[in-house]
Amino acid sequence: MFTKPSTYLLVALNLFLAACSSVSVTSDYDHSAAFEQYRTYTLAPSSENIALSPSSESALRDSLRTNLAARNIAEVSKDADLHVVRHISTKEKLAVYQTNDWNYRGMPYGYGRYGAWANAPSTYTDISQYTEGTLILDFVDAKTQKLVFRGTGTGIVSDPQTNAKRIREAVEKIVTQFPKTLSH
Repeated sequence: MFTKPSTYLLVALNLFLAACSSVSVTSDYDHSAAFEQYRTYTLAPSSENIALSPSSESALRDSLRTNLAARNIAEVSKDADLHVVRHISTKEKLAVYQTNDWNYRGMPYGYGRYGAWANAPSTYTDISQYTEGTLILDFVDAKTQKLVFRGTGTGIVSDPQTNAKRIREAVEKIVTQFPKTLSH
């Protein structure tokens, strides 16, 4: 059997793009919940100390509306089947990168005829600080007030436009993991 090299390239490209995702998502749900009964939702007002920027708030609402509509769950202003409750947090994190040697082996470094200094260190450590943001979406059954699904998205906090993009990505991935409902 002969496989075209382009097939391998396509598979490698898909794996690379999947690894480059800027948001990681996890979820859990109540396996006993009857998800087919959920047809409507409301986004509960935020009671968080951390407020989203206007572009991030819009991204959250629009992405929820679009992605849940694709699952036949519509936004309503009252008497919803589900309440979507969001939780937002940030945490300062450190990233530590270690590099082994400066590639001295056989390569002139540019210090004239002497090369690199004697006993040059072979391991270097670089530390950078960043802010990690977490978006949790809780889907609560409106009748029983029971949590039926939780999705958590985590990514690096950046400028407002990038944050809005990451929120869209997180919501899309979270809703993708929401248990399937029946069509109308």
